[in-house]
Amino acid sequence: MAWKDMFSISKFREAFQGRTREVELGMHTIRSHGTTVARSHKHDWFILLLLVIIEIILNIIHPFYRFVGKDMMSDLKYPMKDNTVPIWAVGVYAVLLPIIIFNLFYIWRRSVYDLHHSILGLLFAVLITGILTDSIKLAVGRPRPDFFWRCFPDGKDVYDQFSNVVCHGKTHEMREGHKSFPSGHTSWSFAGLGFLSLYLAGKIRAFDRKGHIAKLCIVYLPLLAAALVGVSRVDDYRHHWQDVFAGGLLGLVVATICYLQFFPPPYHTDGWGPYAHFDALDETRSSSLPAPPVNGFPMHVMQSQSARNSEFVTVPLGQNSSSTLRDVEAGRM
Repeated sequence: MAWKDMFSISKFREAFQGRTREVELGMHTIRSHGTTVARSHKHDWFILLLLVIIEIILNIIHPFYRFVGKDMMSDLKYPMKDNTVPIWAVGVYAVLLPIIIFNLFYIWRRSVYDLHHSILGLLFAVLITGILTDSIKLAVGRPRPDFFWRCFPDGKDVYDQFSNVVCHGKTHEMREGHKSFPSGHTSWSFAGLGFLSLYLAGKIRAFDRKGHIAKLCIVYLPLLAAALVGVSRVDDYRHHWQDVFAGGLLGLVVATICYLQFFPPPYHTDGWGPYAHFDALDETRSSSLPAPPVNGFPMHVMQSQSARNSEFVTVPLGQNSSSTLRDVEAGRM
């Protein structure tokens, strides 16, 4: 092979690899593809807005006032306490904190698909969980452990002829007193932090079969925080333990379903990125320029098994092309 041909091949290979690197790290940014990605999911954002409206309406509706007899009060006389975790804090650690982490990974990966889909998936997980939680709360109407003091602030209990309570407490306190099952704090916490846990597991490749326990500690950390929030709800006498268990399970299941809508499972080889990211890479690579001829024969660029790691095999096609391709398939090239 002439030195001139070898030089041209080397220059083309450098240019091709540089273009591939540019595709992976520089082309799918907010500036270049942000508007396109957002428009392609405009219906999802519209549904998200409807979910917000539904959630607001659910917080206005009164819950079912379940029968509460005198003999049931023994489990409902726990004192009223302030929330260890205020409601505004849930939005900070379950929504805002994950979004900040998503942006940090965007700075590293430069993938607008990853940023957009992670935020969209998180918001869907939190809102769907909130709607399911509040709908069940309204339908069940289970009294909270501190229901007695909400119903009878002065400690003087009154019952009707059917032994049902006749409350004289504040209307707002009474309404909230019938929203014990399931725990909203817990379900929202596991929805947001559970989604974050799955996201981190994929990004750091926690299940790469290399036995790095430190990665699992990072994955478990958001789940531990969500579990502690659930424990605080029992300690504050705002929920029974069954409410917390059901809320945590609900939030984690919804988070998992929403995550898998956009990302492969964390244990998958491509678990570090969303499906759309790899689809975009495949489309870009398929439209790459063909290789220059060598000794009058065309070049064929084949994508190997690890193509998503930017590994390509360049194979000359000519008189012995069949045997050469078989060597590639057998892994000898």
